[in-house]
Amino acid sequence: MRAVVCRELGSPEKLVLDDLPDPEAGPGQVVVDVRAAGLNYPDLLIIQGLYQLRPDLPFVPGAEAAGVVAAVGDGVTHVAPGDRVALTPPVGAFAEKCAAPATHVIPIPPSLSFEQAAGFSIAYGTSYHALKQRAGLRRGETLLVLGAGGGVGSTAVELGKAMGATVIAAASTSEKLAYAESKGADLVLNYVEEDLKTRVREMTGGRGADVVYDPVGGSYSEPAVRATGWNGRFLVIGFASGDIPSIPLNLPLLKGVSIVGVFWGSWATRDPEASRENYAELFAMVDDGRIEPEVTEVYELADYQEAFRTISERRARGKLVFTP
Repeated sequence: MRAVVCRELGSPEKLVLDDLPDPEAGPGQVVVDVRAAGLNYPDLLIIQGLYQLRPDLPFVPGAEAAGVVAAVGDGVTHVAPGDRVALTPPVGAFAEKCAAPATHVIPIPPSLSFEQAAGFSIAYGTSYHALKQRAGLRRGETLLVLGAGGGVGSTAVELGKAMGATVIAAASTSEKLAYAESKGADLVLNYVEEDLKTRVREMTGGRGADVVYDPVGGSYSEPAVRATGWNGRFLVIGFASGDIPSIPLNLPLLKGVSIVGVFWGSWATRDPEASRENYAELFAMVDDGRIEPEVTEVYELADYQEAFRTISERRARGKLVFTP
């Protein structure tokens, strides 16, 4: 099978496209013929050795995919060969075939294409877990989403609206803000051109945001904390800017703000039943039209370097997927 292989940690230019033996399904495993694979910011960190997960070299990157079950190992009963599924391996997806633990494989409804499903699991799974379990977002509250035009941020915009919140989308370009508006944002602000704290205060009548969703980090995190209201919840999603911010702890003290970490992958592994319930609710939202997963860019597997550059240069708008 063809696969993108990381033999040396570093930039995407160090990756190679190679032929590898097909994987086999061991006990508790599922092998899938990959029809599409989602590209995420953590994939860039993993090949640089900068992510929490550090697989042994060499390895095939890629943490989510969709396809057709080719084989199942002993003990696997919830899927069978021929089933349409999504999977989160958490590495190995950028290949024509991928083996994954059965607990990381879920059947997908007919309403989702393979391309949609390949970009669904992590982005929507992360955002829904963040807003539902971690923030307890309630109807009528105000949600501020940083990086609202990106693959993860745009799902937070969409889900926030589906959950009944007023959504303020913040991003760095007018194009990304337009995309966030197309996903349902009520209000938008450009945090490169506008003062984030001041504008959020103006937009909320001085109250501040109830929940902040921050996958960006860097210099935008502190003003976003300052833009929260009393008893606000600040969700730490990631650091796409590349810089991990330091937040003055007097801010959450004075404002009664909770700073809440969101590590969807670890949570889903620790509580697979709750994760399955989340997916059932997400699939119901797809079926009734409350959310519409959208793939904005599709790359051939051979074009992996350009796809990775789109992520590393923060040019991504929406979701990127590979098709082997």
